[in-house]
Amino acid sequence: MLTVVIGVGPGLGMSLARRFGREGDVALLVLDTESGDRFVAELAEQGTRATAYVADLADEASLRGALRELREAVGTPDVVVYNASVGIDVGPADVTKDQVLDALAVGTLGAVATYQELAPAMRERGSGTFVVTGSGVSLNPWPGTIALTLDKAALRAFALAIFRENKETGLHAGTVTIDGLLRKPGFEPDTVAETFWAFHAQAEPTAELVHRP
Repeated sequence: MLTVVIGVGPGLGMSLARRFGREGDVALLVLDTESGDRFVAELAEQGTRATAYVADLADEASLRGALRELREAVGTPDVVVYNASVGIDVGPADVTKDQVLDALAVGTLGAVATYQELAPAMRERGSGTFVVTGSGVSLNPWPGTIALTLDKAALRAFALAIFRENKETGLHAGTVTIDGLLRKPGFEPDTVAETFWAFHAQAEPTAELVHRP
């Protein structure tokens, strides 16, 4: 099994890589070569074969280029996890257009580009999982992080739409929505990663799993 994790840092991204890496190979999209090398080495210590590719997720050309390089090197993935977002503490009265656009570029538009690059071959094969990291702010909008809230609401809508688009294709697409703050009790990254595995392993695919303790 090959899992691609887009947006890997030392928290949830690496927890996802470790969890899915127990089942097969992983490919990571990271921000820089140094962190990619470090994550690949950490995964190798647990016996997981990993490769890393560098992309600026806010730059569509950079992201698509890295995904094409990845696809040519390792083939069509079995699982794709889009796990990237930009958060800033700003409310509706003060948020700027650029802050909203920056959040959407990394979160929703990055997921759209990833889906367009990787999902067609998965659909043609007739199997696979494409899941995005959602947030509870898409269910209960939070004014203090309005740019992220708008992004996660758009991302959730996209995830529900691609679930419906793929119901007859064999590709299971949707979202794991994390309804709480990472690293709080019940929201430890390794615990949340198990919900992503549960989404992938569903016998009867659903569009959304909400992670709550």
